[in-house]
Amino acid sequence: MILEILTYIFIAIFGLCIGSFLNCVIYRMEYKKSLNGWSFCPHCKHNLSWLDLFPVFSWLFLKGRCRYCKKKISWQYPVVEISTALLFLIILNFKFEILNQFEILKFLNPIFLFYIAGSLVVIFVYDLKHYLIPDKVLFPAIIITFLYRLFGVLWIPAFAGMTRGGAGMTGSKIIFLENYLLATVVAGGFFLLIFLISKGRAMGFGDVKLAVLMGLLLGLPNVLVALFLAFFIGAIICVILMAFQKKGLKSEIPFGPFLILGTFIALFWGEQIIQWYFTFFKI
Repeated sequence: MILEILTYIFIAIFGLCIGSFLNCVIYRMEYKKSLNGWSFCPHCKHNLSWLDLFPVFSWLFLKGRCRYCKKKISWQYPVVEISTALLFLIILNFKFEILNQFEILKFLNPIFLFYIAGSLVVIFVYDLKHYLIPDKVLFPAIIITFLYRLFGVLWIPAFAGMTRGGAGMTGSKIIFLENYLLATVVAGGFFLLIFLISKGRAMGFGDVKLAVLMGLLLGLPNVLVALFLAFFIGAIICVILMAFQKKGLKSEIPFGPFLILGTFIALFWGEQIIQWYFTFFKI
């Protein structure tokens, strides 16, 4: 019990620290600066002391202002840090029902998801601020996700001869990979079709590439859940913004954040949502 509590505390602190790093990545990518070098105030450029670098707590202690120039520090910083910590805690409780037979995959699952969660947080904030999905973050995430899926297929058959039904296991893992590839084609093809028909006015090409990552990450049918939720949440937000006259019918709104919200919900609770749907409608 004590060990479990300590684990949760460690992961929460780890998530806060990673969130702080992600804020640094977002800022320096925006201004095309290297990740090397000490952290500094985005306003006065003064190097921050170690007392200023505690995630969330330093922001609260300084009342959201720079210690040196007294200018306000964006809410983005504590929000990203807290969100990353919460995602990491959810991942800690998240268990794959597939590919969890071997210890190495049990070890890789959370590491892989920590990386993907961090990448999606960066894409979420960057697209929300600049209406642009950064390839520097998206492409490595796509490649690593593909390699992770491929590793899952190649690793298990290596042990298939050591277990009963090895041939069946090998075949099932091939079907497993095909599922994710098909999901990639479905999601990516759907957004590519919208992009081509609208000539880029209804959907940017960055969303097409993000859909490829969603397919590799979620597979079928979870990617369909993510797409439905993205459009549903997007529609609700757009109606609210128009109701408060923040946006008009022709206003440009980044769709990447909605896709990422849908991805997280489908990743963690996709199966439950599908079961609820079939139960509710008695299909």
